[in-house]
Amino acid sequence: MNPSNQSPNHTAEDESQAVVTRRIQRLSLHLMAPSAQNYDLCIVSCSSRGKLEVDKAQLSGYMRGKHREIQERVFEYFNSRPDLQTPVEILKDDHRELCWRQLLGLVREAGIKPFKHVAEDPAQYFAIAEAVGSVDMSLGIKMGVQYSLWGGSVINLGTKKHRDKYYDGIDNLDYPGCFAMTELHHGSNVQGLQTVATFDPIKDEFIINTPNDGAIKWWIGNAAVHGKFATVFAKLMLPTHDSKGYSDMGVHAFIVPIRDMKTHQTLPGIEIHDCGHKVGLNGVDNGALRFCSVRIPRDNLLNRFGDVSRDGKYTSSLPTINKRFAATLGELVGGRVGLAYSSVGVLKIAATIAIRYSLLRQQFGPPRKPEVSILDYQSQQHKLMPMLASTYAFHFATANLVEKYSEMKKTHDEQLVGDVHALSAGLKSYVTSYTAKSLSVCREACGGHGYAAVNRFGSLRNDHDIFQTFEGDNTVLLQQVAGDLLKQYKEKFQGGPLTVTWNYLRESMNAYLSQPNPVTARWEGEEHLRDPKFQLDAFRYRTSRLLQSVAVRLRKHSKTLGSFGAWNRCLNHLLTLAESHIESVILAKFIEAVQKYFLVSSCPDPSSRAALKLVCDLYALNRIWNDIGTYRNVDYVAPNKAKAIHKLTEYLSFQVRNIAGELIDAFDLPDYVTRAPIARQSDAYAYYTQIVGF
Repeated sequence: MNPSNQSPNHTAEDESQAVVTRRIQRLSLHLMAPSAQNYDLCIVSCSSRGKLEVDKAQLSGYMRGKHREIQERVFEYFNSRPDLQTPVEILKDDHRELCWRQLLGLVREAGIKPFKHVAEDPAQYFAIAEAVGSVDMSLGIKMGVQYSLWGGSVINLGTKKHRDKYYDGIDNLDYPGCFAMTELHHGSNVQGLQTVATFDPIKDEFIINTPNDGAIKWWIGNAAVHGKFATVFAKLMLPTHDSKGYSDMGVHAFIVPIRDMKTHQTLPGIEIHDCGHKVGLNGVDNGALRFCSVRIPRDNLLNRFGDVSRDGKYTSSLPTINKRFAATLGELVGGRVGLAYSSVGVLKIAATIAIRYSLLRQQFGPPRKPEVSILDYQSQQHKLMPMLASTYAFHFATANLVEKYSEMKKTHDEQLVGDVHALSAGLKSYVTSYTAKSLSVCREACGGHGYAAVNRFGSLRNDHDIFQTFEGDNTVLLQQVAGDLLKQYKEKFQGGPLTVTWNYLRESMNAYLSQPNPVTARWEGEEHLRDPKFQLDAFRYRTSRLLQSVAVRLRKHSKTLGSFGAWNRCLNHLLTLAESHIESVILAKFIEAVQKYFLVSSCPDPSSRAALKLVCDLYALNRIWNDIGTYRNVDYVAPNKAKAIHKLTEYLSFQVRNIAGELIDAFDLPDYVTRAPIARQSDAYAYYTQIVGF
């Protein structure tokens, strides 16, 4: 305030009184637990033991949204074609042929054309992929190889001439193809690929060569049996007039025919070998490819980011090899988005089977009284209810990722590209790892009956297991997330802009750098613990703490070990940081979904929203409790509050158990998809009496 504008009656004593008043107000805020202000969310009181009445149809409509119709078409088609349903026992070669017939039937008979959605409406494509994968995961992966990888590489890395030539053949399956990136010696390190494509200016052709056994293309889907083309990733070598003879322009993608279009015989110079029987996904024909002086036209270079002229000159809008490489891989991020989304679909199936069985199965009980459902046992609730809450959380988080990816494809916004790249890496890694562990938990939760192949846990577990490896090894992807977080951390202290997903770091890092409030650390009321602000602040505080501490460690160790050695010394710390960040993102999207429920539902049901809030609270508090040691170590949570969190988590798990049947029904999975005898509402054990001849 300008002194000239002050009232003549304004004194130093008045100013001192104002300071005292402000301090008293701040102290009162510390002493009185806040209400869940700005979060108009239904909270079920611990004193209310009544069961929520959930509108399953409305909740299902909210979750499945506008893609329900296309998924229903997929389910109806396969339900009407028993001959295309995958039997429990099937040989590898038979499974491969069945998988190919399933894909042909989907496209040519059912009229479902996934390829047009890869570029025009990715969200619709991922919805089809989720439905197809729930029918047979091998089919989902084979479809992904054909349309997302082989087809996606043509439309995303190529130009108009490539789309004009190949689009229709890829779309109608006349041109089945492969995505030949991985080599025997190089998987995650794509820049280390050894396959070479040397330009011959005399014949205006590229010569593709596999220089050694380590450069053999390996685990290539569609290669062993059905593929006629391959997008081959190789180092582009241009002839020079210096002593080196050739200049390495970095990894590029090339369309290479591998089989004759009419006879289906392997083309000259190409060797194809079968990778054989795998742990899972045996409906996909993985093969190995070796190239020996295979010549292709210059036009077969997918030249969106780099081109070679007739006279051998290289041109690109991007100035360096690293920028071209980053742009190339950035266009392939859709595979990670699809895997994260599809992994949630697998988790929905497994959770549905295990929970439905646990509701139906009765075992033991009080003396001289009927046996009780095994889901009434706290131990079973502890296994399955947090998992159900996580399934809902992952659904909303990956749905948001799909929306962001779709927006990125439309706008090509540079900031959004970076956001999607990091978020897809983190969610793909976190969700697929969680689902892999949960599949074993579900099998175990169903006892001996879960071990029967007909109940799907074995095939789901085996087929899904590789989700942790392809499209980026999960450990490598988490390191990418950690690297991005450290970059954002540096930006924060240099005053630069933060991308959307990392905006919270600016505020939460400031909170971390101050000491935890000793008063709020002791609040233990239910309203406070179920306040989304408390939950999200706790998640973000943990992430900020991990980020700041690992940055200090890296700075310290890099002085003696160098940057690579320091990174390796802090690797487990970095992985924990990345997982913590992804959990913060997942919770934020779940809270957002609960808040949006009334906005997007034409006839919102308060009980269904209360159920969503209940599940969201269980997800948040269970995660906080699982990492309670971290919060206790820094006095973010006092002992009495930790105990309250534990008690409330157990109670919420019990409450979710009461509506577990409705919550899994809201996934709206048809019987053909779950199709496990132990998950049938009636006659759950009829299968067993039939198979042994009773």
